[in-house]
Amino acid sequence: MATYRVKILEKEKVTHDVNRYKLEKPRGYNFQPGQATEVSLLKAGWEAEKRPFTFTSLPSDDYLEFIIKSYKGHQGVTKRLDEAEAGDELEIGDPWGTISFQGEGVFIAGGAGITPFISILRQLRKKNKVGTSKLIFANKTNDDIILYEELKTILGHKFINIIAKQKDTAYDKGMIDKAYLKSKIGDFEHQHFYVCGPPGFIKAVNSGLKELGANPSTLVFEQ
Repeated sequence: MATYRVKILEKEKVTHDVNRYKLEKPRGYNFQPGQATEVSLLKAGWEAEKRPFTFTSLPSDDYLEFIIKSYKGHQGVTKRLDEAEAGDELEIGDPWGTISFQGEGVFIAGGAGITPFISILRQLRKKNKVGTSKLIFANKTNDDIILYEELKTILGHKFINIIAKQKDTAYDKGMIDKAYLKSKIGDFEHQHFYVCGPPGFIKAVNSGLKELGANPSTLVFEQ
């Protein structure tokens, strides 16, 4: 697999623990919305610590973008990235991934699992092909919602938020379970379902969707 050295051009806060990184784009580098690559920070002791992150920019952009949640309680790569600055160098590999747009449907994301869907939704908006697609986005608190304003602009009333740990939220409260899926989705047989989040989240959501009648072939997730 090829590797590429790229500099951080810009870094900015998206939420209290999520940053947007704008990077140089190697000449001829191409990816598809929904794909990811392995990233490492070129600082002493961290060069070999590679982690997968999803592109959130569009393939047509002249830069690469990642939106990354930092787990500051862990002494790992995301904490080091949170401390990185413009001018620091990263190493990325070739793009990979099995999440890609197959047709209109329901995007279901848990926390930072929204990232594969960002480039896809941005591309659909650019092409005016959002159609009937909707997003159900699960987070712990209101402050954890990534790119709320942009997603609201893209999806309007088809942007549904559910919050697990904030009592005074104005959004739906609780977790995405079978009953919640049934209350928010009218058709389980004739559309695609895009699912991303922690492993337990993906397993539970996929199980609920299949029990409600979704064909396994319509479930799009990283395997």
